[in-house]
Amino acid sequence: MVFRVFKILLLVMAAALIVPAAIVLLYREVPPPVTPLMLMRGGAIHYDWVPMTRIAPALARAVLTAEDENFCRHNGFDTAAIQKALDQYLDDEEDRTLRGGSTISQQTAKNVLLWPDRTWLRKGLETALTVMIEALWPKRRIMEVYLNIVEWAPAVYGAEAAARHHFQKNASQLSAHEAAALAAVLPNPRKWNASNPGPYVRQRTDTLQGRAARVGELAACLKLK
Repeated sequence: MVFRVFKILLLVMAAALIVPAAIVLLYREVPPPVTPLMLMRGGAIHYDWVPMTRIAPALARAVLTAEDENFCRHNGFDTAAIQKALDQYLDDEEDRTLRGGSTISQQTAKNVLLWPDRTWLRKGLETALTVMIEALWPKRRIMEVYLNIVEWAPAVYGAEAAARHHFQKNASQLSAHEAAALAAVLPNPRKWNASNPGPYVRQRTDTLQGRAARVGELAACLKLK
């Protein structure tokens, strides 16, 4: 009886490792057809996958600048950002939630395979998936997937749908300013609007546009033109 239980546990543990790894390997080559967040939101979904070659390089630069300037330098985790988030968590005794510290690699892992949450369980799964993604995907693929699945307005997912929704053009046609505006709203795309920005988003857009124009070697791993 004990041996049988032990065998079942081993099978469960093996499945818990093999299934996610198989999905991560599949998504290295195949576009994710849908994400858990899309399913949880429900309703009409605007999601049009396009390869990196059909996304304006300015958008990748702006998103890297806004979300993860060390993307090309780290192996999935920004230790300085994690420490800052942990310090904020420990200092706030009234609100024990995890904030910030996530790299583009971590956000990709979360958006592709997990549900939106801030619990330690979700963070633990996110960490394991991030290790898999960094080991099995090149950096350019991580950015490509991220730009295609991230939410840029309610029910609007990915660069192509976002470009059409906000600027009535394809993602390949985005200007540097439009790219910066999209990157500026990423922390809260359901509240902020890239095409109808308030004062804060306008200021953040201008700041990101200037910084994105100077990223240089910080974006070398993306092999942008």
